[in-house]
Amino acid sequence: QVQLVESGGGLVQAGGSLRLSCAASGRPFSSYAMAWFRQAPGKEREFVAHISRSGGTTYYADSVKGRFTISRDNAKNTVFLQMNSLKPEDTAVYYCAAAPRSSGWVSAMWHEYNYWGQGTQVTVSS
Repeated sequence: QVQLVESGGGLVQAGGSLRLSCAASGRPFSSYAMAWFRQAPGKEREFVAHISRSGGTTYYADSVKGRFTISRDNAKNTVFLQMNSLKPEDTAVYYCAAAPRSSGWVSAMWHEYNYWGQGTQVTVSS
């Protein structure tokens, strides 16, 4: 089992940047594929980005491709989401998620992730 705690959210103007962090504790962090999802009020949870156990494979939603970058530091048990060129439509609660899968596994489906953080609010003003 793994516990996840997100941080780094806040209020930023359109065009600005934020860096989210997700600290993990519990089982070896490198055992988990990681992802970021987000959920805006009144909307379903939406996939943002995925990173493989080693960090060698990443996958992004089309809506954030070229603006967001997911990375991980397995020595520090942390996954990051660098968000640049933020837009008002990026406003949401951002969640990190973990899945104990094989090294080549990739998924954008929220129900395939076993562990979730509590979320961090990101608000982008126009």
